Amino acid sequence: MVDEFDAENAEVILRDVNPPVEDVSQRRQIKSYKDKKPVKHVIGQTKIIAIINQKGGVGKSTTAINLAASLGELGKQVLLVDLDPQGNSSSGLGIEKSLVNYCVYDVLLSDIPIENVIIPDICPDVDIVPATINLAGAEVELVSEMSRENRLKDSLGPIRGKYDYVLIDCPPSLGLLTINALVAADKLLIPIQCEFYALEGVTKLLESMKRVKSRLNPTLDIYGVLLTMYNNTTLSKQVADEVKNYFGKLVFNSFIPRNVKLSEAPSFGQPITEYDPRGKGAIAYMELAKEVINRG
Repeated sequence: MVDEFDAENAEVILRDVNPPVEDVSQRRQIKSYKDKKPVKHVIGQTKIIAIINQKGGVGKSTTAINLAASLGELGKQVLLVDLDPQGNSSSGLGIEKSLVNYCVYDVLLSDIPIENVIIPDICPDVDIVPATINLAGAEVELVSEMSRENRLKDSLGPIRGKYDYVLIDCPPSLGLLTINALVAADKLLIPIQCEFYALEGVTKLLESMKRVKSRLNPTLDIYGVLLTMYNNTTLSKQVADEVKNYFGKLVFNSFIPRNVKLSEAPSFGQPITEYDPRGKGAIAYMELAKEVINRG
């Protein structure tokens, strides 16, 4: 016979089911650009790559963070520009936004020199221009500004020759922030998730690219197309084949698998190269970084 449960006198024991997690944001020291570690190699021509797809949830910020970190691990000097008002690249690298004095908004609208905004050495050989909630109003405020499409391009001019790569994490839209990225970039990297409707909206992105190329940035072109969230299913294989048929040799041989560790890493403020350096996600992004370097 089961004893009757005494709810009034029952003792409740609170128990931690997860181990305590280090506050990574406190570990990410926010330094000024003048405190940047010295560069140990000769910088050649800076390549500015915009990571872009106006469709959300395709892995833009994940790719921006982890490609930057992987290139840094391979000895390249990288500047990551967070141009997304959500600021996922900034928080994903452990930056406490409330401690940031200036962000990319100030570069675009207050003419603050980009060197005053760069947070150096956020990862080995990786610096970042962070985004905060202030950037959310930039789309509206840029409308009335002179030379509004060239703001980012002009601000990046002084740091050409100081980095091997500048990666721009674009917002999931085709507004003025994205147009600024298209004008500033040399090339585009387009992540496409291996799911249904993968190519939906890509045509509109390519039309925008052609308009910017014809009027504002004649050298703009596609650097590569990256398959993300790939798993060993019939659908993923069909989408991959469809993307390869559409873009041909522009598709990277490397692809990014659907991986739990990749999803977890941003909540710890770490790139996958730190959070799970031997996992499938880290290996995939390291292979992508090598392919990016080999493409020149």
